[in-house]
Amino acid sequence: MIYEGHGLAVSLLDDGIAQLDFSPPRGGVNLLDQPTLLALDQALTALHRVSDLAGLVLTSSADSFIAGADIKAFNSLFSQSEETICQYLAGIHQTFNALEDLAVPTVAAVNGLALGGGFELCLAADYRILSSQASVGLPEVRLGIFPGFGGVVRLSRLVGCDTALEWICQGLEQQPDAALRAGAVDAVVKPEHLLTSALDTLQRAGQGALDWHSQRQRKIAPVTLPAAEQTMVFATAEAMVAAKAGPHCPAPLEALRVMRDQALLARHPAQQLEAQAFARVARTTTAAHLIQLFMNDQLVKKKAAQYAHEEPPTRRAAILGAGIMGGGIACQSALAGIPVLMKDVAQQGLDLGLEEAALCLNRRLERGKLSPLEMGRILNRIAPTLNYGDFAQTDLVVEAVVEDKAIKQAVLKEVEQHVRPGTLLTSNTSTIPIAELAGVLERPQDFCGLHFFNPVHKMPLVEVIRGPQTSQEALARAVCYAKSLRKTPIVVSDCPGFLVNRVLFPYLGGFAALVRDGFDFREVDRVMEGFGWPMGPARLLDIVGLDTAIHAETVMACGFPERMGRDFTSALEALHNDGRLGQKNGLGFYRYEADKKGRLRHHTDEKSLALVASCSAARRETFEDREILERMMIPLCLEQVRCLEDGTVATAAEADMALVLGLGFPPFRQGPLGWIQAQGLKHFLSLCDRHAPLGPLYAATEELRRMVHDGKTFY
Repeated sequence: MIYEGHGLAVSLLDDGIAQLDFSPPRGGVNLLDQPTLLALDQALTALHRVSDLAGLVLTSSADSFIAGADIKAFNSLFSQSEETICQYLAGIHQTFNALEDLAVPTVAAVNGLALGGGFELCLAADYRILSSQASVGLPEVRLGIFPGFGGVVRLSRLVGCDTALEWICQGLEQQPDAALRAGAVDAVVKPEHLLTSALDTLQRAGQGALDWHSQRQRKIAPVTLPAAEQTMVFATAEAMVAAKAGPHCPAPLEALRVMRDQALLARHPAQQLEAQAFARVARTTTAAHLIQLFMNDQLVKKKAAQYAHEEPPTRRAAILGAGIMGGGIACQSALAGIPVLMKDVAQQGLDLGLEEAALCLNRRLERGKLSPLEMGRILNRIAPTLNYGDFAQTDLVVEAVVEDKAIKQAVLKEVEQHVRPGTLLTSNTSTIPIAELAGVLERPQDFCGLHFFNPVHKMPLVEVIRGPQTSQEALARAVCYAKSLRKTPIVVSDCPGFLVNRVLFPYLGGFAALVRDGFDFREVDRVMEGFGWPMGPARLLDIVGLDTAIHAETVMACGFPERMGRDFTSALEALHNDGRLGQKNGLGFYRYEADKKGRLRHHTDEKSLALVASCSAARRETFEDREILERMMIPLCLEQVRCLEDGTVATAAEADMALVLGLGFPPFRQGPLGWIQAQGLKHFLSLCDRHAPLGPLYAATEELRRMVHDGKTFY
């Protein structure tokens, strides 16, 4: 044994080749945390002293190679000065450079994931051999930062600046074949041949059959692309990167500038430049929010795993109500390998559901994620039916009929008679309390809500709603099913609208009042999209459907009359009364027309403007964007606070993740509670008090006042 320390050990194999093996101390995954980085530095120091060393292979005893840096430590590190962050990075550069400067050839034998800092370590080796089941990547931009362990410097020299920019700015995992084509890895082999292939590479390099010196020199010298071509590459890319990243996410554009500015430098000054830029980005609010969002996501996944522990998988599911929603859920079940019955009362509904499933799968086919044969097999897992004949064989039923309490109750009561005791019944209701639906059931303990979001194939969130009589087993089985569909389940307590829609409707209430007071809905959309929402409230209502929104609004007003009731005719009602349903019939707040590629585009519609004006005050010509932002965001944030206070959702992390995943809350702002905390709770309370004359939607809770008084925070 040459060296043994935290998370790794170095031993001598045959022919003078050493193996540096990463192994997590308590199981799990390998991370480049501070103890492991220290051990790596000491291991490399020990290797530099071995006189008869012939080569080094880096391996992992875990299922993955190295999943990345220790993100839990980022918040404390990034709160320090830029100088301190640069010093931290300089130490890591020194360690990775010690690997790159060994007097013998080096190979990283990559099994499983090598992401972020883990892949940056691989880049410091002379060669990279990938298992065919591995994947690599630099996902740091998802945390509001970019590679800071030498990844910008080394990758641009290995694969060229244009490919390196694409990898770093998109932050996607790269599959083995793509990594091989790009030149980021040198070979892809079957898992059982990984170590043998790596050792063979070292032997060939030692014998002179491979020029490992030139491999290394490429990464140490400046980029070989001529200066004129470099200028063209970066000039072309800068506008594209800036447009895609937007004004709130500086990391991709900063990474581009680092790559441009360091291209003509040698390794040491290039790494210094990378570290300085990294330190600037690491201290941004965006990075703080995205890192906390990552931590929130980890907590949500951990809680879901606890709920689903030891629950048997769903072997066969059934969907009640085909249509677009039912077809989408059926498609996700079939994709997960779960055979599914899809029942409707009419063949027309079944046809619509099957068409929706086929459309979802066809999109995957066009992107090369499915073969025609696989698509056929998946569709064959969906069995359309007009009766309950095979329902006794199902483990779980999802009711997805029209959002009408009486109809849902009738359907649930009926299906309960056709399934065996213990079958989990769920409702895809978006607003109706589970307690009300459960009132007609003989076995309410086997019933809960399972709220998918539309479109099902795109939206990652599923709200699992605990009714007053829902058993823990039923809840766990629902979570397990949602996880099997590769969705993110978040358990919430029962109330009208549950969590996401309960928080959404005060936001829409703020919008209705703004329009009533003479604000142009197009300006409101502009301000909210500038804040980071994927679309403004008027466009959102058009996509949801004005009829659907009015129905849901009625349910919410009954549940929370003081805050969500309305004593005026809203623009939404005026448009709906004119037969405008939104995108579904091409007319809503906007007029919708398909472009040459078939994509719906929204346009200003004069009649819509007149209808809105008919129930609004004279149009406000002067206003500050800040006024719109505050009047829209305060109701949403306060409702999120109330949901946390009354136990509708258990933690701030789950509350914020639900809004990001289910509603499109801007991720770089973390979530409503994170946004409040970033401003300071005291400041947010002052905003509430300033707008309190507008009504109950703006009234701060007493618990929030106590938090401010006691100096408490949500995180």
